[in-house]
Amino acid sequence: AHTGRMELSCGVGGSAAAPPGPGPPSAAAPAAPMEGEEYESLPSGASLGTHMMAGAVAGIMEHTVMYPVDSVKTRMQSLQPDPKAQYRSVYEALKKIVLTEGFWRPLRGINVTMLGAGPAHAMYFACYEKIKKSLSDTIQHGGNSHLANGIAGSVATLLHDAVMNPAEVVKQRMQMFNSPYKSVLACIRTVQKTEGFGAFYRSYTTQLTMNVPFQAIHFITYEFMQEQINPRREYNPRSHIVSGAIAGAVAAAATTPLDVCKTLLNTQENMALSSVNISGHLSGMVNAFKTVYQLGGVSGYFRGVQARVIYQMPSTAIAWSVYEFFKYFLTKHKLEKRT
Repeated sequence: AHTGRMELSCGVGGSAAAPPGPGPPSAAAPAAPMEGEEYESLPSGASLGTHMMAGAVAGIMEHTVMYPVDSVKTRMQSLQPDPKAQYRSVYEALKKIVLTEGFWRPLRGINVTMLGAGPAHAMYFACYEKIKKSLSDTIQHGGNSHLANGIAGSVATLLHDAVMNPAEVVKQRMQMFNSPYKSVLACIRTVQKTEGFGAFYRSYTTQLTMNVPFQAIHFITYEFMQEQINPRREYNPRSHIVSGAIAGAVAAAATTPLDVCKTLLNTQENMALSSVNISGHLSGMVNAFKTVYQLGGVSGYFRGVQARVIYQMPSTAIAWSVYEFFKYFLTKHKLEKRT
């Protein structure tokens, strides 16, 4: 999400991350699927709550289930990692972290992610559904419009990332090797004291630059896959999982270079920055983009791509299937109550 989520974040995403991802992720971040006929008969007030509830649950699930892989991704994106924190694969990294730093180490920072993901995804989905519906009505008289999906996803991402960005900064600092922070609160206090409030939003523009294309690619791929394998748009968990996973993988791979820049802006790795004679803090995306190139060349932009795709596929699949399930379940429940 996400951002993204999902990272839809919601970037499910992000971060994650990777919006909805989820995506985010965070986001990064999941997206809201198309409405079936039965939703149209729901009172609109009820369905907003439904979307928020389904979105919050999907967001938290998406960011937490695959969290250890997200920790590995953050470290693999480090441009000048400590020799003790160099990993060849996701599996090897997890094994090494658990053996040398303790069993719970890959989960460090998960609490701040859960705190951010709930409200971020709830707002994300509510906003996505609302805008998508009014735009689809205008553009295609209620039909499925890819343009409407893309615009709705982008606007929803603005909101989602505003909530997730500070959580993401704290989370990534907690995930780094030899992280100096004892707890989430200690991290917030130190960053606030030494770098000022702006530090929590230093990667906001990069996050958005990443999540807007991420979400657009993600939603369009998801809807395209649904048209191929679930043309009647029924509640079909297998189709949601497959479509979500493919959409997440495509969007994650395509936006990895921006994710590497985001990680650099969030973590401000001192060793890497001093080696290219940058004193002070990197402030913006253009800076970050240049620095990544100086330190790692073109391949530097694709650091952690394997971890990012491995993280994003299940995350996006989880976010979509949980979201579709809740939407189906809550809608069915309300319809039964009315009849």
